Amino acid sequence: MRERREPAWIDRKMYPFEPRYFKVPAGWMHYVDEGEGAPVVFVHGNPSWSFQFRDIITRLSKRYRCIAPDHIGFGLSDKPPGWTYLPEDQARNLEIFLESLDLSGITLVVGDWGGPIGLSYSINHPEKVSGLVITNTWMWPVGRDPYYALFSSFVGGPVGRWLVMEHNFFAGTMLRLMFGDKSKLTPEVHRHYTKPLARPSERKGSWVFPRSITASSPWLKDLWGKRAALLEKDILFAWGMKDIAFREKELDVWRRAFPRAETVRYEGTGHFVSEERSGLFARDIKGFIKG
Repeated sequence: MRERREPAWIDRKMYPFEPRYFKVPAGWMHYVDEGEGAPVVFVHGNPSWSFQFRDIITRLSKRYRCIAPDHIGFGLSDKPPGWTYLPEDQARNLEIFLESLDLSGITLVVGDWGGPIGLSYSINHPEKVSGLVITNTWMWPVGRDPYYALFSSFVGGPVGRWLVMEHNFFAGTMLRLMFGDKSKLTPEVHRHYTKPLARPSERKGSWVFPRSITASSPWLKDLWGKRAALLEKDILFAWGMKDIAFREKELDVWRRAFPRAETVRYEGTGHFVSEERSGLFARDIKGFIKG
């Protein structure tokens, strides 16, 4: 177990969880593990970390065991300069981590890059996962879709690399654009997203993810080709309807692929449902698990 470390910039009233660490080949992965009961595992995307789920964890940990890792390169996890930060490698880290906990009956809560990363675990270990709560995300190749191809080319290209690496563009600027209700992104909340990526040397993961939207198409194609492994799962789509990244168009793709799934739409809500509608989202997760 790694020695406890608590960066001074964390507001412990907002994020009151004991820090825990697990060693994966790329470095030390930080995670939250709170409460007892059936496991609920939260998998974040870019430029996020377990902080995103703090309110949900506080609400659900009274009844469930809530586990939320930070991907390598994000949050309080290590940020090794020479590592790949590819989503498929992040998925391997998550698999190693979750397998070490020997869980069963998992409810996975995923969004953004946490979607394909988390769902890959369910595809590889369907016997361990009982339910999926899927917020704004995707799991199929989008290289031929101009909407994503242009974004990936720009933010994942040389100019985007300069913006992200030198100016923390994703956490500083893109994050604000992705909120439907921008009043929820207070300066204090926003600070907890920029501080983990304070130095250029800490931002490689935040740049590799947008590049991988198209660069990781073969991996996404493979995952989507195995989606039948998820057909018998209980699934809840919990969708922010004001998201500029994953819109109703993407929700429709999911719903056609999994017609038995439940759907909850959060009007006026952007990309980060857990930030903008934490109370409603926690209630809906509880109702979903009870069902």
